[in-house]
Amino acid sequence: MIPAQAPYPQVLFRNRQPDRIATLEEYRRSGGYEALQTALQTLSPQMVRGQILDAMLLGRGGAAFSTGRKLMTVADDAPRPRYLVCNADEMEPGTFKDRVLIHADPHLLIEGMTLTAFAEGACCGIVFIRPEYEGAARILERESEVARRAGLLGADILGSGFDFDIVVHRSGGRYICGEGSAQLNALMGRRPNPKQPPPYPTEKGLWDQPTVLQNVETLACVAPIIRNGPEWFKNLALTETGAGTKIFCVSGKVRQPGCFELPMGVPLSEIIEVHAGGMLPGSEFKACLPGGASTRFMPREFYEIPMDFESLRLAGHRLGTGAIMVFDHQTCLVAATLNLITFFARESCGWCTPCREGLPYIRDLLARIEDGRGEPEFIPMLKRMGEHLWKAYCAFAPGAASPLESLLTYFEEEVQAHIRLGRCPFRER
Repeated sequence: MIPAQAPYPQVLFRNRQPDRIATLEEYRRSGGYEALQTALQTLSPQMVRGQILDAMLLGRGGAAFSTGRKLMTVADDAPRPRYLVCNADEMEPGTFKDRVLIHADPHLLIEGMTLTAFAEGACCGIVFIRPEYEGAARILERESEVARRAGLLGADILGSGFDFDIVVHRSGGRYICGEGSAQLNALMGRRPNPKQPPPYPTEKGLWDQPTVLQNVETLACVAPIIRNGPEWFKNLALTETGAGTKIFCVSGKVRQPGCFELPMGVPLSEIIEVHAGGMLPGSEFKACLPGGASTRFMPREFYEIPMDFESLRLAGHRLGTGAIMVFDHQTCLVAATLNLITFFARESCGWCTPCREGLPYIRDLLARIEDGRGEPEFIPMLKRMGEHLWKAYCAFAPGAASPLESLLTYFEEEVQAHIRLGRCPFRER
């Protein structure tokens, strides 16, 4: 067992309460809206963008693209109006950090959106939120009105002449709406099919106007960066390649599932054994999905890996959303993969052939293997179909392929055992 560590600095969860949200007064007492006042009074939009870039803030929604670079792709002479979209769709299985963050400290997101809008020159911010998060949607609507009455949102914010407001848009409730271009189509009332750039959304997004899309956790990092500086943010990480903190949501075979704000680069073993309380009694760590359903199974050999974007990339994995789904030695990973593929097959928008046809085909092969009707030739067939998914139109199908590919990479013997025995070896006869 890893010894308990001293509490790490809490940045995004600084005002987190066990049973209620932080009020505007509590947020301001912790330094809230100081960054916004500083930016509007003493900084230019270019300076704000520069600080975000220097802080090495990478997108926390899964893609890990540089937030500062994305903002800088909005040209200074780009047309107006410009829009900012906050992606609170969060329909990746196993991921629930954005909901917890909104329920903990909504003004952190509101200030982060306003600062990002100032850096971009946007006049309107839209929170695109899944319908199951009705409580979070109401919190944001209520607290946005609180911010307006305090002069922190709306027209002439803090007497600066800068106008920006936020509306909350409830999604129709499909996983594909979390993909950036599909989300823009959904907001415009179109079928939420993805589209490939160019042009990029920062050139032509909502209604062909410049649009920046960012994740909830990413936007929540902006105010602390502007308040404390890029070097402070980078120094929060435990690795040189990381920056800031990360909210890890841990679920599965652990004693204390939940959301934990920890430094970027914290070892996987520490997350599980210390912060999540260790494995359940009688359970042994077998594997985990490190960043939600669209990442690869990581077996025991990666148990000590630093959890940051670069460390996982070099190991052939992705941090994704930081949603760690833990499986023990009694879990059938064929059944787990079948469960994930069933979800992806249902949620496909059906736009392109590899995704529309490939996922149901893979689901059928896995179902037959799990039910004891598998044949040896199913394994090379699954490998070929996994390769075809990478030829899809957007990142949806490659993400769906990740658990399948890693199942066949690390746990092929488990698949073969299903076929050889004619049943799932984890089930009682």
